Amino acid sequence: MSDPAKKMSLLQATMLVAGNMIGTGLFLLPVNLASVGGISIFGWIVATAGAAALGLIFSKLGELDPQEGGPYAYARDFLGPYAGFQTNYVYWFGNWIGNIAVAVAAVGYLAELFPPLAQPPASVFTAAAVIWILTGLNILGPRVVGALETWTMSLALIPIVAIALLGWFWFQPATFLASWNVSGGSAGSAIIRAASIALWAFMGVESAAVSAGVIENPKRNIPLATIIGLSVSAVIYILSSTVIMGIIPNADLQRSHAPFAEAARLAIGTTGMVIIAVCAILKSVGSLGGWMLLVGQSAKAAADDGMFPKVFARLNARGVPGRGLVIVGVLMTIVLFATISPTIAGQFNDIINLAVILVVVPYIYASAAVVKVLYDHKVPPRTFQLFKWIAVVAVLYCLGTVWGGDPPTVVHAMVALLLSVPLYLFFIRSMEAARQRKQTAG
Repeated sequence: MSDPAKKMSLLQATMLVAGNMIGTGLFLLPVNLASVGGISIFGWIVATAGAAALGLIFSKLGELDPQEGGPYAYARDFLGPYAGFQTNYVYWFGNWIGNIAVAVAAVGYLAELFPPLAQPPASVFTAAAVIWILTGLNILGPRVVGALETWTMSLALIPIVAIALLGWFWFQPATFLASWNVSGGSAGSAIIRAASIALWAFMGVESAAVSAGVIENPKRNIPLATIIGLSVSAVIYILSSTVIMGIIPNADLQRSHAPFAEAARLAIGTTGMVIIAVCAILKSVGSLGGWMLLVGQSAKAAADDGMFPKVFARLNARGVPGRGLVIVGVLMTIVLFATISPTIAGQFNDIINLAVILVVVPYIYASAAVVKVLYDHKVPPRTFQLFKWIAVVAVLYCLGTVWGGDPPTVVHAMVALLLSVPLYLFFIRSMEAARQRKQTAG
């Protein structure tokens, strides 16, 4: 896509980054963190530091070498074809699986307004409808998604920030401290577990880098959008997740399918609950639109290199890989029905645990790639040393996330990762053909 009129501005790119993070991470994650307790505030601090390191890495990559496809493209260029294939494989799977959780979160808050939607099969069919509505909007083009992100982000931030700040009037220290560590383990293990859960909230820090092909002036706008979006998200996360644990008793919080709406109801009544529920629904819908954009762009970049079926690279009249998006919509619907759980929160938790472990691999590869990019661009020694240590922090955080993950989920994720080895063999020929085409065109 070369027409600047169809590309995202800095504001839209920033809202894409912040919007992809401030979605389900804000509205449903307190339920998962409630299984750890109030000590999870230290997990947020660790997660914010790790996400900041990842954000700086993607900002520098976007500044020095903007690439359509983000983590996949960097792994391909600087770590070799198999690393690129594996990155695309797990990043693509992790993201569209995570997208299901976004749809589930939207339904969780919709159920506050329409209680019959709180249980399957109604909850599952409603989530499927959300998925297909957003698939259709993505097929219309990135400007539509950018406008949706900007509108929903702006609308949702007003009441969310108000509760994150004014909610302290209803904050009860006794309620917060009564469940300081309910994980059943040591303080250290509880913090690591919370930091692992919190990575879900910061998934999307690479959004601008992945969408380089549809962002105006990428060398300038990708770093700015990444850092600004991350900063906004981190502040909102820490304030809101802390205050909500001091309003809702831990036992009730663990059973909630709409914790922010429940906190608003306890604080200011039914009107507050309705406002927050509506904003959460709109924000989750906007977030899902942005994540579908990333999935489409990542698959397209890989298909262009022969690492993915050609159908994912075919663009419609609006410059969007429409057929690929439809395929993803079908897969999301299948997994949605395959993971039916008695509760919305239970289904959300199962999905995000798997998605988080899968996306760790692309983040580690990007952290390694930034060192090679800096070396190739002959940056000043002080800059090189600084980002080398930032990359180390990012890798350590990613490894800690795996360490603190749910053991059965980690095993399932590792099996999925190993499946990339035999799959790679099926694409070697098409990868070589794509490489030769690029050389001939160049």
